Amino acid sequence: MSLERASATRPRLFGGRRLGELVPIIVLAPSLIASFIYVFVFSIWTLYIAMSNSSLLPSYGFVGLSNFESLWANRRWNIAYTNLFFFSGFYIVGSMLVGLLLAILIDQKVRGESVWRTIFLYPLAVSFIVTGTVWSWLYNPVDGIQALVRSFGWTDFSFALASDRNYAIWAIIITGIWQSSGFAMALFLAGLRSVDGDIIRAAQIDGASTFRTYRKVILPSIAPIFLAVAVVQIQFAIKTFDLVVALTRGGPGVSTTFPAIYVYDLMFQRGQIGEGAAAAIMMLAALAVVLVPYSLFLVWRRNKEVRNG
Repeated sequence: MSLERASATRPRLFGGRRLGELVPIIVLAPSLIASFIYVFVFSIWTLYIAMSNSSLLPSYGFVGLSNFESLWANRRWNIAYTNLFFFSGFYIVGSMLVGLLLAILIDQKVRGESVWRTIFLYPLAVSFIVTGTVWSWLYNPVDGIQALVRSFGWTDFSFALASDRNYAIWAIIITGIWQSSGFAMALFLAGLRSVDGDIIRAAQIDGASTFRTYRKVILPSIAPIFLAVAVVQIQFAIKTFDLVVALTRGGPGVSTTFPAIYVYDLMFQRGQIGEGAAAAIMMLAALAVVLVPYSLFLVWRRNKEVRNG
């Protein structure tokens, strides 16, 4: 009885809500407000600048979609946007394939597993600017791999990818795969280790080979991880800037120009803020094409799980 009386007379804060219930809201509110301003408010402001006559400094004379029309009429922007999709396709598929292969190999309980995991994850700890600088030395025909192989007597060997207009983008793709495959490996390895061992043993008892077990049992079980890895890699691809700057600087010519480089050039080199904002909005649109369906899929899957109990 005394406990009930004490509970009844205990002071309540903020209109009857206990302070403990408000602590999570108080802690999360600043970051949520900052995120809302950073994502939504600044995106709306950027959209308005993209429809203004801004040049060196922001101005607010409305010009409609003229900046977008000027943007898409520019050959360099079309090359940059094409490069983005070309790079994204091969970069994402390549890093996922390499990461999955590494994860499957490590999943075989190899000796020194922790050492191999560290080696494969190490590129992820290196910034893109450092990765691009190191690989630019490797691609350099004077001091890199080409010079090394030719010093062994193979004088016709050529490996100057970054210097060739037709193959420079492949240099960026290869370097990007090297950088990000460790990240994909870590997620795939975690997924492989989470598969129920009883299911795998049942498949082996039924006579399924290792390849068939992975193809029919294990990989379908970790299908959501494939989607998660792809979404994260797509974000990396769309925002690619420092890797390209360090590796090719957008050249030779404009063969490896990417949207992020073009936006930087418009805003900070040419002082065309309005058209630069329009290019930034197009990058945001490319990202939204991926993130919005992914978010809707997560909501649909969560609702389905709730309905199914």
